[in-house]
Amino acid sequence: MDRSPLYLAAVASSAVPGLDPVTVEALPSLPYDRFDVAFVRDTEHRRWVVRAPRTATAGAELESAIAITALLARRVGFSVPGPKGFFDLGDSGRASVYPFLPGDPIDLGEVPDRRGLAGDIGRVMATVHNLDVALADEAGLPSYDADACRTRRLADLDRAATTGRVPTSLLTRWEQALEDVTLWRFAPALVHGALSGDALLVTFDDDDAASGRVRGVVGWEHAQVSDPAEDFAAVVDQASPGVVDRIMEAYAHARLERPDPHLLVRARLLSELDLLHQLMEALARGDDAAVEGLSSRLRRLDEVVHALEESSDDYQRLSLTPVSVRSRPAPPPAVDEDEDDDELPGITAPGHLGVEADGPMAAGSDGETVALDEVADDGDANREDEVDDVGGDPRSEATDDATPAHRVGARAETVEIRLDPQH
Repeated sequence: MDRSPLYLAAVASSAVPGLDPVTVEALPSLPYDRFDVAFVRDTEHRRWVVRAPRTATAGAELESAIAITALLARRVGFSVPGPKGFFDLGDSGRASVYPFLPGDPIDLGEVPDRRGLAGDIGRVMATVHNLDVALADEAGLPSYDADACRTRRLADLDRAATTGRVPTSLLTRWEQALEDVTLWRFAPALVHGALSGDALLVTFDDDDAASGRVRGVVGWEHAQVSDPAEDFAAVVDQASPGVVDRIMEAYAHARLERPDPHLLVRARLLSELDLLHQLMEALARGDDAAVEGLSSRLRRLDEVVHALEESSDDYQRLSLTPVSVRSRPAPPPAVDEDEDDDELPGITAPGHLGVEADGPMAAGSDGETVALDEVADDGDANREDEVDDVGGDPRSEATDDATPAHRVGARAETVEIRLDPQH
């Protein structure tokens, strides 16, 4: 179901007493997205986020996220979604409506290799991993020890092998890593489970992109007790080697327990296995276009890995041995994508964890904005700027005119569509 912006505005109004919508902006969506997301501004100039699950499975995921964020809110130094109201959607569960959180999603590949933002990302990750794992039990989240993490991935690999879509050399490469038990000795931690640039809401103090600070973390639907490397998968896939080092250095300093020496090795492996996960999901829903696109990406990944095996940088061998923060090899080059790949629905880049934007605006995305009926104390002429700062801080007077052009993950301009009040 692709719900209209007006429907989502009505959901917000019904869920939160006193919320009278003035404008609503719905994020663009794909047929297989799990949620419909919209941003609403009300007559009191407050901004709200509406998340409406499309399926019963997504509804259950949202309930898990609500349970854990309620426990995190008073234990972490950054913002998490805190619903102020709900709306019953029937079979798909409940829509949640929560106050808009400050900050913008970021592109991890654009984070500067300097002190500041990279270190803050590492400290935020450490904050989550330092939390008592008993919180997961209290929230009803799943919990996996080290061996369960490994065997679950092996089971996924066995299922993928039967599809005939995965190059044999990649299956062998991954199987060797998963069967090497020395790589899988770690203390499980509470993890976000889908941490990417889309889940990190960042604000900037000046024109320097390195000045960014993580103000909020969203997208907690896959939180669980599991391998800490899961939260590094997108980082090692998308960020530059220097930025990964800075993130890891800050993370290690902030952890209560020393990170295991194989964390980044497993993170690199998990970033590759994410393509496998996407392929299996596409096969399950019968999305032939996505299956073909992902199969092509797996073949190109195989070519890249094979080329590196023949070079002096033996990526396969090094990926199975401990690596230090400063001496680790550079990750393999990004896999080139065909122009047509970006047109295929339901496919994310290798290593991207496929989280729909939960924050103010997905980096570089366009939404549909609708201005609702006139507000007596505002006047129609004063509504031109009601949605032009959808990605900013609601507690700040700064506008997007002051946003640096090079800002990490700066969003695209949105278009406002107005309705005739008499209709």
